[in-house]
Amino acid sequence: MLKKIQNTCLKHKNNNAFFINGTYYSYLTLTQYISNVRHIVEQNHQAGSSKLIGVIANDDIQTYSSILGVLFSGYGFVPINPTNPIDRNESIILQSGIKIILSSADYQDLNKLNNFSQYKIVNTLQLENVEPDISIPDICEDEIAYLLFTSGSTGIPKGVPISRRNLHSFIDAFFALGYKLNEDDRFLQMFELTFDLSLMSYLTPLCIGACVYTVPSGEIKYTSIYSLLEDHNITTALMVPSILSYLRPYFDDIRLPNLKYSLFCGEALYNDITTKWSKCVPEALIQNVYGPTEATIFCLTYDWNKDKATDKSFNGIVCIGKPMNNIYSIIVDEHLKELVEGEKGELCLSGGQLTPGYWNNPEKNKEAFFKYTINEVERTFYKTGDLCFIDKEGDFMYCGRIDHQVKIQGFRVELSEIEHHVREFTELSQVAAIATTDVIGNTQIVLFMEKHNEEYEELRNYLKGKLPSYMIPAEFKCIHAMPLNKNGKIDRKALKNYL
Repeated sequence: MLKKIQNTCLKHKNNNAFFINGTYYSYLTLTQYISNVRHIVEQNHQAGSSKLIGVIANDDIQTYSSILGVLFSGYGFVPINPTNPIDRNESIILQSGIKIILSSADYQDLNKLNNFSQYKIVNTLQLENVEPDISIPDICEDEIAYLLFTSGSTGIPKGVPISRRNLHSFIDAFFALGYKLNEDDRFLQMFELTFDLSLMSYLTPLCIGACVYTVPSGEIKYTSIYSLLEDHNITTALMVPSILSYLRPYFDDIRLPNLKYSLFCGEALYNDITTKWSKCVPEALIQNVYGPTEATIFCLTYDWNKDKATDKSFNGIVCIGKPMNNIYSIIVDEHLKELVEGEKGELCLSGGQLTPGYWNNPEKNKEAFFKYTINEVERTFYKTGDLCFIDKEGDFMYCGRIDHQVKIQGFRVELSEIEHHVREFTELSQVAAIATTDVIGNTQIVLFMEKHNEEYEELRNYLKGKLPSYMIPAEFKCIHAMPLNKNGKIDRKALKNYL
């Protein structure tokens, strides 16, 4: 990957590498900033200390240069969201063992860290220009490229280390998918930098000399995305499906003939809204891509086809397709026995993109990873927690989260099935069913709908014609807007605050 970026910086130095907050930055400028960061990291890193460098994740050229400068120096980066509570960020900093933190803004919360003086805080806005150096470091493929922290069930963020081998496997598999891309392409980057989908959005275009267009922080995300897509003729966009729900009122006016690749990842993609979106992007390949952080960005892909849309969806959710190169995917039951075509179970992943394991968390590793022999080779598999099955064409169908399965009156209920029928009847995209416990300890379902002002009795009667009685929601609630997490997904835990 670094070799690709090095070649790009030398071959396309006058091309635009980034468009951030209304300003273009060339590959020549990027090269200089990378070199400045590389120099300061190599100058300040002490032998024997952590090979991980903290990067405060701001939306500016210095932050992207910091990430690349760390990689070119031979170390790994740990992105830190400045909007997180200081306690959470301190946990991330302590767990990762970083001693150097790069920041392009005056992040005052760093001063609140316990034992603040032990950290070297580098203001990347004040770095002096050095001799450009984007030579490739001599480093083992098993060294960590980046360490991301995701939410943990104990309340403590859990670290997911991604090795250089993992990242290179993704880059190779991505380009093997056959996208027709070159230095003239323009990529949307809508993600916060602690979300792994951001890496695809800026690393893959930098490998070919294309330009990255970032969504400004602090602005309404979906309006900024619409403006970038339209005003700058974006050709490749990876988005979370929730964005479509906010763009939906404008579908009649949206026409993006220059968009070649419209990719979706991060949550379930629904067939009904995808069909409507396809009219807005008449020349685009719409692709549903799937992958947990543990398997490096994404690892299964499906090319959406309107003629097969119904057959290639389950409960209205678009198929997630087949594994990319060097990825192994199986479905297992609760006893880790591999299931056959049509049988629902947990999707498990192995291959070159799979993390070596959670960061300093042997108990979680025992819970989430297991050994399984496939093609006479014993491999480590990761249990995704996603309920899937394989169809007769060998494609993987997504049914929802296993932890979105609940038992009511002894029956196993998939909440995604309820949501599917509600969307069909109401034509709303933003609906979410959650399971709660009433005062006497019984499990019941509460359905949330965004901006639904009609009476619920008609909907209730419709559902009675589609679902058994134990699956009918006990409560229907209308809210003005679904709570979203920082990555644009529906925050189902936050919905409980509306009960």
